[in-house]
Amino acid sequence: MRVSTRGDYASRALLSLALGADLSVPTSVRDLAERTGLPQPYLEQILLILKGVGLVRSKRGVGGGYVLARDAESITLAEIVAAVDGPIVAGDFGEPHRDGACDHEGQCVLLGVWADVGNHMREHLSSFTLADMVRQARGLQPQRRPHEAVKGVS
Repeated sequence: MRVSTRGDYASRALLSLALGADLSVPTSVRDLAERTGLPQPYLEQILLILKGVGLVRSKRGVGGGYVLARDAESITLAEIVAAVDGPIVAGDFGEPHRDGACDHEGQCVLLGVWADVGNHMREHLSSFTLADMVRQARGLQPQRRPHEAVKGVS
């Protein structure tokens, strides 16, 4: 799986909102773009998607902007990426066949492997919350490395 630019930008934007000093005060798109270094027009589109799935709320007018719609502890990277990129899967190969009904040699085995890879990716991204990343950004929690999260897997 490859996280798209949109998935990365959405994650960076929500992390920036979570890092805000006062989480109840809306952050304007302009300020968010400046803090994250993201292009404002693209960021606006991403925030609208995130609003549509309930990850952020917006306030119009003077002092308006965006805030997290939920606690940072309850928002995972998997949710953010899936919101803007669609389902987290290893590929678009279909579901494994049931009851040995394989159409082609080896197909069932590989479909099962790809489904398992997608499940592992979802589980791994689900293990990271915005709150975890806030603690890491503030130096309060060591940053996890990919090899640390999958130790013991051979």
